[in-house]
Parts: sequence; C-alpha cells; structure tokens
Amino acid sequence: MSWKTWKGKPLDQGLNDVLERDITKELSNGNAIKLCVGTDSQVKNGTITYATVVVILRFKKGGFMYIRKTTGHSNITLKHRMIEEVGKSVAVAYEVSPIVKKYKVPMEVHADINANPQFLSHVALKEAMGYIVGMGFVFKAKPDAFASSSCADKFV
Repeated sequence: MSWKTWKGKPLDQGLNDVLERDITKELSNGNAIKLCVGTDSQVKNGTITYATVVVILRFKKGGFMYIRKTTGHSNITLKHRMIEEVGKSVAVAYEVSPIVKKYKVPMEVHADINANPQFLSHVALKEAMGYIVGMGFVFKAKPDAFASSSCADKFV
C-alpha cells in the first residue's frame, strides 16, 4: 500500500521526497519540528489491519501526518502483534532517517504499548523498547506515544 495524506490523497512523490520538501518548508518558515513514527493495529474478521503514520509536529503550532495501511493474518499472539507494529515503525524510521539526520530534526518512534503492567500490551514493553533503542531511535510508550495511540489509531 502507498502512503497517503490524512485526507486519503496518495502522495505525489515518494515518502522521503515529500518529507524532505515538508521539512525544508517548515524549517524555512522558522518552525521548530520533530518527526514521530508510530503504528497501531486492529484485528477484524480474521485479518489484522496495520496503520503506520509519520507525523511532522510543529512545536506549539500543530502538525500533519502521512499514513500507510497494510494487512496481515490474525493468527498471532498479542505480543507478536505488538512487536509487528514496532517493526513496521522501525522500518519506516530507518527509511526516513537519512532525511531526518540531514536536517537535524529530532525523531521518536512511538509504540502502542502501555507502560502500566495492568494492561495487556505491557507484555511486549521490554522487547519493544530494546528493539527501538537498539536501532538508535528515541522510544516512547503510552501515554506519551501519541503517533501510535492517537494518530494511527484513527485509521485502523
């Protein structure tokens, strides 16, 4: 599946080209920005739908995002699904990292995993954190992981 705007319009270029255009525009407008990548998923009718988002956040001025939806089989455990979400986010973060580094834009990878052990998703917290941090990215979990738990959540 291809990347789209939050309104559903397919991107006119590849994600890296669009991000470079957007980052240079935001920086030239004097905006302080950061990039946040996150994925959420939902199981329905035997299929898992994943939504991965790349959010460009303008400090105190809102932001915008791009979305890619994919599907998978639902015969996996919750922990496996959480790690699949993280894997999709890390893959995108890795893909866009040359652009982010070129313009010195901070980037975070958000996991839709709760830091509170009372929640089921907590079972994947240590592995997710190790995966994301081990790949060299800044890790955020709920309640600070808005890219996955709020933005991507709207598209699954």
